[in-house]
Amino acid sequence: MALDCKEMLGNSLILMGDIGANDYYYLFSKDLIDLGGKTFVVPGSFPYGCFPAYLTLFQTSKEEEYDPLTGCLSWLNEFGNNHDELLKTELKRLRKLYPHVNIIYADYYNSMYRFFQEPAKYGFKERPLGACCGIGGQYNFTIGKECGYQGVGYCENPSEYVNWDGYHLTEATHQKMAHGLLNGPYATPAFDWFCLGSASVDTESHFTS
Repeated sequence: MALDCKEMLGNSLILMGDIGANDYYYLFSKDLIDLGGKTFVVPGSFPYGCFPAYLTLFQTSKEEEYDPLTGCLSWLNEFGNNHDELLKTELKRLRKLYPHVNIIYADYYNSMYRFFQEPAKYGFKERPLGACCGIGGQYNFTIGKECGYQGVGYCENPSEYVNWDGYHLTEATHQKMAHGLLNGPYATPAFDWFCLGSASVDTESHFTS
């Protein structure tokens, strides 16, 4: 039974969660690698400064705190970028410790941030900072009256929105991010589909539809 589990993990793509660098280290060294895991995807942070919940919570009249191009909170996005730089440094160290393991960094930040920089290019609303499901305020989000509460409605076409409810992304956003990660250029090292064999792999239909 243990051998079956090790073989299954060895043939699996293991996605780690939104956790800190120390947590990644302990998970790799104490459990999953020893159990036979060979391929890991470790995501970085999201551009939380573009989420309706945080834009509402930290809303300010100080224009200098916002990115003039996207309207996102610059300082909160910088916080995420700092986390990602530290994480990438830690992953480089882990790759040296475990050269037989494939550790892929998934750049969630940039794979999503482009939607706010050029929303029309990706099929989103011109100013895509509001939530699809929500009510009130500049970002269609009110703390204590989130999506699911009585009287809170949702948009007619969620695919035009990056954010679903202020905290979570729409299916359209997940699809486009997945395509950017699986087909490039937001994964380091890039996914090697050649290793899947001679059969053609259509990542557009398998992962983004």
